[in-house]
Amino acid sequence: MSHASPADPTPARPPGRWSKRHSAVVRVTHWINALCLVLLFMSGLQIFNAHPALYLGSASNFDAPVLAIDAREVGGRAEGYAALLGHAVETTGVLGLSSVDGRATPRAFPSWITLPSRQDLSTGRNWHFLMAWLFVLNGVVYGLYGIVSRHFARDIVPGRADLAHTGQAIVDHVRLRFPHGENARRYNVLQKLAYAGVVFVALPLIVLAGWTMSPTLDSAFPFLTSLFGGRQTARTVHFVLAFALVGFVVVHVAMVLLTGVINNMRSMITGWFDTGEAKDEGIETHA
Repeated sequence: MSHASPADPTPARPPGRWSKRHSAVVRVTHWINALCLVLLFMSGLQIFNAHPALYLGSASNFDAPVLAIDAREVGGRAEGYAALLGHAVETTGVLGLSSVDGRATPRAFPSWITLPSRQDLSTGRNWHFLMAWLFVLNGVVYGLYGIVSRHFARDIVPGRADLAHTGQAIVDHVRLRFPHGENARRYNVLQKLAYAGVVFVALPLIVLAGWTMSPTLDSAFPFLTSLFGGRQTARTVHFVLAFALVGFVVVHVAMVLLTGVINNMRSMITGWFDTGEAKDEGIETHA
């Protein structure tokens, strides 16, 4: 191990301790994805607010929505509610009826989580479509890179050896026991399963469902409506997958915090991962 000279108070980095964890392509596409998903989610809720109900099939069955978030009058007062398969619960102040400029206003999702905050379907659609195409183009770049560089085969798709340790990985995660040092540089089987599910299943499906709702793309690719069993089903799938991705992001961020936020963020910003720090903190990397 090299040592700093007396004139240099900064210790030199131990050889072999630092390693390049993420390539530039992975890092750039990761942060573009993060931006796109946040803006897509917020503008998507703005669009949903214009008709806050979901259905199955090709047409809207207004009498029996799968999900509805709205306001109604009960006992002479307005209340917000959310209904799933006909079973409603009051959600005043959170969903269906919330404060806008200090006044209770019928609104499926509150203003603080929609883009724009005011009810404006046209602007919400413009934001959604802009971010959607940026998201797709970014995904194409990441997908081509993943195939050519073998990033998918090496880092994302779990092999038989990985799958054999699934049970132990679950136990370790429940106990908050994570890999150390060099072992932390590689994704464990739960990470691979989660990332593979998002990259190869959830994201392609949510894009296809979004395309199915577009009259232009729908007419150009009529098989899309058959694939989802109708445009309304595609809208429901799109909505459910959006919230599934939110759940994934919440768990992802929680794991970053639990396993060493400085090292994890450094590796996703600069690409460099500190295996010495991982040994001290019990860090597990995340893409």
